[in-house]
Amino acid sequence: QVQLVESGGGLVQPGGSLRLSCAASGFTLDYYAIGWFRQAPGKEREGVICISRNRDNTYYSDSVKGRFTISRDNAKNTVYLQMNNLKLEDAAVYYCARKGGYTGWRGQCSRVLSEYDYWGQGTQVSVSS
Repeated sequence: QVQLVESGGGLVQPGGSLRLSCAASGFTLDYYAIGWFRQAPGKEREGVICISRNRDNTYYSDSVKGRFTISRDNAKNTVYLQMNNLKLEDAAVYYCARKGGYTGWRGQCSRVLSEYDYWGQGTQVSVSS
């Protein structure tokens, strides 16, 4: 069955870095856009960044531009989120999700959460001095 499993979260000091991984199984990663989302306590889940089938990156949060990058290794069925210069406000549970829809549409990024059909369980990122 389709599964997405995030890993790599943890506690880091402001200015530090983390690399999150999203391991995919049960489907062919090549055909899908994958998005990273985050949810802080008391806040709605929000889009962070997405990578399309063609490896185009789309940022959904202006606050992470220049600090976060997304990449994919289809051979390893894994999508990565590199987070540098972490700030206190980046603390949240981070989720990866697979874009749903018909062939073609599923390879394109979207900021609409309901357009993602499978989600991982999330990984906690804590930023504290």
